[in-house]
Amino acid sequence: MGKASDVPALSVGQVAARSGLSVSAIHFYETKGLIRSWRNAGNQRRYRRDVLRRLAVIRVANRTGLPLASIAAALAELPDERTPTVADWKLLSSHWRAELDERIARLTQLRDELTGCIGCGCLSLKKCPLRNAGDRLSEDGSGPRLLDADAL
Repeated sequence: MGKASDVPALSVGQVAARSGLSVSAIHFYETKGLIRSWRNAGNQRRYRRDVLRRLAVIRVANRTGLPLASIAAALAELPDERTPTVADWKLLSSHWRAELDERIARLTQLRDELTGCIGCGCLSLKKCPLRNAGDRLSEDGSGPRLLDADAL
């Protein structure tokens, strides 16, 4: 098998077709530094084939609700010149475990309290255990103060 440089590069259209993403999404991820390309002699963007794996990782992470900043930080630790290995993936995914666990806990709380109260801090529900009686939370700012109490 030849070196990576012997493998033909992909055009943005080919990357879009193979990844299932739009060309504009690929360009967006590139502007955010999540993937890289280069320009050939005809000034056309070209991508290494390992960009397909990176895009798959980005899509999975994005669908779980991870912010692009977290995705970018994890991808920055992956090698640029080869497709990530199983060991690389374990390292990358370990960074997201705590963030995903926190997200799962918050979503579970939201689901369980959705029919009664979601801790939004409103004054409308008399039976809400998180009721903001007397609007005491207004001193802390606007928005869902009780819902985001863990983030404060």
